[in-house]
Amino acid sequence: MYIPRILTERIRRSLENNPVTAIIGARQVGKSTLARHLTEASHRNIYLDLERPSDSVLLSEAEDFFMLHKDKTICLDEIQLRPGLFPIIRSIVDDPSFTGRFLILGSASPDLLRQSSETLAGRIAYFELPPFVWKEVQGRCDWQTYHFRGGFPRALLSSNNELSLEWLENFTTTFLERDLSSFGFNLPPATLNRLWKMLAHLHGQPINFSQLANALGLSHNTVRHYTDVLHKTFMLRLLSPWHANSKKRLVKRPKVYIRDAGILHSLLRIQNYEELFVHPVFGYSYEGLIIENLLQKFPGREAFFYRTSSGSEIDLLLVRGKEILAFEIKASSSPTLSRSFWHALEEVQPDQTFVIAPVKQAFRMKNGVEVVDMDFLL
Repeated sequence: MYIPRILTERIRRSLENNPVTAIIGARQVGKSTLARHLTEASHRNIYLDLERPSDSVLLSEAEDFFMLHKDKTICLDEIQLRPGLFPIIRSIVDDPSFTGRFLILGSASPDLLRQSSETLAGRIAYFELPPFVWKEVQGRCDWQTYHFRGGFPRALLSSNNELSLEWLENFTTTFLERDLSSFGFNLPPATLNRLWKMLAHLHGQPINFSQLANALGLSHNTVRHYTDVLHKTFMLRLLSPWHANSKKRLVKRPKVYIRDAGILHSLLRIQNYEELFVHPVFGYSYEGLIIENLLQKFPGREAFFYRTSSGSEIDLLLVRGKEILAFEIKASSSPTLSRSFWHALEEVQPDQTFVIAPVKQAFRMKNGVEVVDMDFLL
């Protein structure tokens, strides 16, 4: 069953206007499914999965193969396995007789990002496909199921929570023991697993690399490197603090979020929504899920949080040029806002401010602050 993705039309337009379009993201988020949906409609499209030997061997003479199909859309899945293709793709798309398009898919490989940016500059458009956002699955499951299982298709669409958690545990094991090495990272799986679980306990909070290093018996730089690997492979989001021209002393450490709620709950060994509801991470879990949805709702904006040493804080700022959208996220159906939030609003002075909470009906507070639920905002 194909579930439409909100990026579909943007990617389709890119294929019409750019010689190379790249869909990047974590494994198992649905990149291949989306690509097949985009390419199966016409016989003028070719799909190659480079993990399959029978498909990979077709590119033993890649330049000849591409020119043989120079008027078609050529989809190359898991292209990080063949980084040597990038210079060939560049030469092909620069050939005036080539009228086709390339659609390339990559699972968070540093080679994909580095090689393509170096060799295809000015020729490629990137799209990051996340796990399902609420707008894509609304009506197919309820909010509690989505919140607990997260957005990876096989976890979310499992027939029960037990199977969902089993898939998530298998995913994290495979990611640590196989995927990272195929991406070019030679890291100890057991140590990285410990760090990942520790970061799950810090979900939604500023990260302290020195404390993590002491707890793991590693150097500060090693922990930074391991965290950066999880960030670059789409497992973590490091939300930067907003540094405007302010006389206030601002917090400088980034906040860390496990990007998928299902993986967060799996790492914390939470078995169902009832356990999640009474767990200390519940509010932070809700916050992280809303942030991931907001970043897809408002693409092209830089994301920050705001916090001063005196405690003034706003959960999320989305900035484009001089325009600032502010979001405070509350898991309560009757949200209350602290003095520190109102102080932060005076300091930041955003153009619009929203409080996202599971309220039954939207309403407005003082200073134009709008309280809405996720459905209303979408």
